[in-house]
Amino acid sequence: MFLPTGPQRAQVAVKGERIIAVGDEVAGLVGPNTQVVPVSGMLAPGIQDAHVHPVWGGLEVLRCDLSPYTEASAYRQAVAHYARANPDRGWVTGGGWSMAAFPGGNPHRRDLDDIVADRPVLLHNCDHHGAWVNTRALELAGIDRLTPDPPDGRIEREADGTPTGVLHEGAVALVARHLPEASAAEYEAALRIAQTHLHRLGITGWQDAILGPYGGYRDPSPAYRALAASGELTARVCGALWWDRDRGTEQIEELVARRAENAIGRFGTPMVKIMLDGVAENFTAALTEPYLCGHGNGLSFVDFDRLPGYVKALSAAGFGVHFHAIGDAAVRAALDAVAATGKSVARHQIAHIQLIDPRDVPRFGQLGVIANMQPFWAGHDPQLDDLVLPYIGPERSGWLYPFGDLHSSGARLAAGSDWPVTTANPWQGMEMAVTRAMHSDEVLLPAQRLGLVTALTAYTLGSAYANSCDEAGVIEAGRLADLILLDRDPFLGEISQTRVTQTYVGGERVFDGS
Repeated sequence: MFLPTGPQRAQVAVKGERIIAVGDEVAGLVGPNTQVVPVSGMLAPGIQDAHVHPVWGGLEVLRCDLSPYTEASAYRQAVAHYARANPDRGWVTGGGWSMAAFPGGNPHRRDLDDIVADRPVLLHNCDHHGAWVNTRALELAGIDRLTPDPPDGRIEREADGTPTGVLHEGAVALVARHLPEASAAEYEAALRIAQTHLHRLGITGWQDAILGPYGGYRDPSPAYRALAASGELTARVCGALWWDRDRGTEQIEELVARRAENAIGRFGTPMVKIMLDGVAENFTAALTEPYLCGHGNGLSFVDFDRLPGYVKALSAAGFGVHFHAIGDAAVRAALDAVAATGKSVARHQIAHIQLIDPRDVPRFGQLGVIANMQPFWAGHDPQLDDLVLPYIGPERSGWLYPFGDLHSSGARLAAGSDWPVTTANPWQGMEMAVTRAMHSDEVLLPAQRLGLVTALTAYTLGSAYANSCDEAGVIEAGRLADLILLDRDPFLGEISQTRVTQTYVGGERVFDGS
C-alpha cells in the first residue's frame, strides 16, 4: 500500500482489472506469457473527482466557451466571434463568465444587445447558478418589469423593475425553457470530450453531481448509457440523480427505476442530489443570520422541515444523498436530516461546505457524513473578497472552508472540482488545500490548511468511497488497477505543476502523454 506515504517508484502486476502484486513480489510473476510494460515516473492511485459536471464542461467547449477569459471585454469579443461563426444557430448559448469581471457581479443585457440583437442569447455564468441574457431572450420569455421572481430565484432589476439581463438560480428556467432541444449526439460528443480531458488529468472516476434536467440542460444520463453500452465509457462513473424540489417522496419510485435503468458497465447512479440553497455571491446561499446588505437570509430550495423525511425515505430505498449546501443554515439542515434518519450505511455527503458554524463541524464525523470539498475555492480571489466577505462580516468570514477542523474532528474528506465551475485539475486543487494561497500572497485562514498526504488521500481513497467505488483509491493487491504515472514527486516540489504522463483504468491505458 502506497498511501498514506505518497507516490513511489515501483512496479505493479496486473491481471484483468486488478492488481495482483506490488513491488518485490512482481518479479516472481514474470514469465513467457507476461507482457512487461516499461514505465517511468511516480506511481499513484488514480484520482477520483467527487463532484463534477463533465457533460456541461464538454458542452461549453462545443458552444460559446467563455471559460478561458477573465475580463468583460474578452467575453464580449468571444460572444461576437461565436455569433459570426455560427450564423445558423437560432440561439447563442454557452457560458463560463465570472461574476468578478463585472461591477457588483452582474453584467447587463445591453452589452449583449450591442453584439447580438437578432437572436436570443443565454450564457450561464461559471458557477451555473445564474445566466446572462440579452433583450431578445427576455422578450421571447415574456419577462418584463412586472414579472414576479420565482420562489427559487431572482431576476436582477434596474430601479424601475426592468430586468437587467441577469437571472439567478430558478429564474434561469424562465428563459431556458424556450431553448431548442439539444440532440443526443451533441451530449454524447460532449461526454467524450470531457472524458478525454479528465483522463489527461489523471482522473479515473467521478461523481456526476446532477443527472436530470437543470438550468436549460437535458438529463446527461442517456449519454452515459450510450457510451457505457458501446464500451466507450472508460471511466468509473457514479451519478447523482436530481431531486425535483417541487415534489416530495412520491418521486422515489421513479428514482429507483432510473437507478435500475442506468446500471450499465462502469456507470451507476447510487446517489440522489438535493440542492438545498444557492451561492453566496448572489445572496441565495441559506444563512442562519442575514446578509449584511438587505438580502435577508438567502433562499432555501426545499422545505427544511420536510428534509428529514426525504432523507429517511431515500436511505430506506438504498440511496445516498449528495447535498448541495453552501450556507451555514443549509449545512445544518443537512446534518439535522441525517441525524434524524438514524443509523444508515448510506454514503450521505455534503458538497461545497463553504460556510459552516463551528458548532456543526464535529457533527460530520459523529454522523458519518462525508465532507465533499472543492479545495480550489479555498483562497482569496476577487469573487470571494469583493462579492462574499463584505456581505457576511468578519465573524462568519472565519468559518470559510474549515478543512483542517473537519479533518481533525474525524470527518471523512472527499475532494472534487465542480468543473466546469472551476478547473478540473486536481493538482491545482491539492495545492490550494495545502497552501490556501494560490491566487495571492494572503493565506485564507492558515489553520485550515491540510497536509499533502491528507489532501491526496481525499482525492483518491476519500473520493473513491464517496463515489461508491471501494475497490479503488489505493495501490495494493486485490484492488482495481486504476493507476496514474506522474512526471514528478509532488511531495518534493510545486504541487500544481505535476503532470500526468499515463492513466490506467482497470489496467487499460486510457491516456498516454509520455
